[in-house]
Amino acid sequence: MKISLLVIGKTDAGYFSQGIQEYENRLKHYLPFEMQVIPDIKNVKNLSEEQQKEKEGEFILKNLLAGDYLVLLDERGKDFSSLQFASYIEKKTHTISKRLIFVIGGPYGFSKAVYDKAAEKISLSKMTFSHQMIRLVFVEQLYRAMTILNNEPYHHE
Repeated sequence: MKISLLVIGKTDAGYFSQGIQEYENRLKHYLPFEMQVIPDIKNVKNLSEEQQKEKEGEFILKNLLAGDYLVLLDERGKDFSSLQFASYIEKKTHTISKRLIFVIGGPYGFSKAVYDKAAEKISLSKMTFSHQMIRLVFVEQLYRAMTILNNEPYHHE
């Protein structure tokens, strides 16, 4: 199984990029992982929030392959502790044969078409984070999950 994080727009802040790269490199030790970047939508000032979500949704859906398992990172999703997330990832590695795709949407969330295609929604926090920051939070939590599953000392209770 391969895990992908699908995001809208590149990571502009160097300090986030460095952190993301650090955890991407660490994750390679455990499983195939990639972050796929969908280019920012052009002329967003001329689009309503709904139109922007629709355009982003089209690009998200175009990046999916048959057999992908789509999980949205969404504030209304299921909450996990780090240990519960590790257990979730372990279960998915045994039940998903192709790609496990996590998606961070644009600033207004997801289109109805993307919600309809998703198998699940997960919340990383009840707090709101920038779309740049949540990328780093996600890859760190995925790395943490892998160290938990491998009984390594990174995570402390």
